[in-house]
Amino acid sequence: MSAISTPLRLLAAAAIASLTVTGCQSLGEAGQTISHADLVNDLANRLDGSLIRTYTADYRLASGQTATIAQDQEPARATYHWTAGQLTATEEATTRCETADGRTACTITPPPDKPDKPAVAVFAAAERQGLITPPAVLELLTAAALDPESSITRSDTTLAGRPATCVEVGRSDGDLTGCFTAEGALGSFVGHLDGEPVSVTLTSYRETADGPMFELPTEADVVDRSTSPGT
Repeated sequence: MSAISTPLRLLAAAAIASLTVTGCQSLGEAGQTISHADLVNDLANRLDGSLIRTYTADYRLASGQTATIAQDQEPARATYHWTAGQLTATEEATTRCETADGRTACTITPPPDKPDKPAVAVFAAAERQGLITPPAVLELLTAAALDPESSITRSDTTLAGRPATCVEVGRSDGDLTGCFTAEGALGSFVGHLDGEPVSVTLTSYRETADGPMFELPTEADVVDRSTSPGT
């Protein structure tokens, strides 16, 4: 089970427990809260499933730039490509590349903390580059499920040709809408993260991951720091 989504399911369960033992809410209110928690739990299960899939997902960002997340299973590896660079995580190493002034520099470091789930490291890199990730969206939805003042509406749609579930959240500190495909990939997000407006839309999804995406860019300057001098 993924270390990403397990705490989210625990939070959803806590929401149910706290509202079913107080006795201060009507059955209708409690039932609505339970459905909120169940919805977050369903999306967390989808994310768990996505971590063991092979896929490539392309996104369009609010800035007009594009980004791509790809994941393979044999061997376990994942990569995130953005306009000015890429980060690739495998069982053997983590490689970050950045392009500036027409030159690309890559640094190879030790493998991620969870080499069997390289997407964890890739999600962290994606967030640092401004792409909101499925775990981050789930955290926001979980917070909404725990907020008795929030409203949560579910709908079904199709994004990039894939069936998707969308959740529209109304909260006093800002509304948001997040969609997940049936495979557990982020389909879209519109809202705020750390006070900044964020918009992400899935433009393409395929159940393959091309090998060259995980390779170093040609003619890149490479620094290998994957092993310490004493090893």
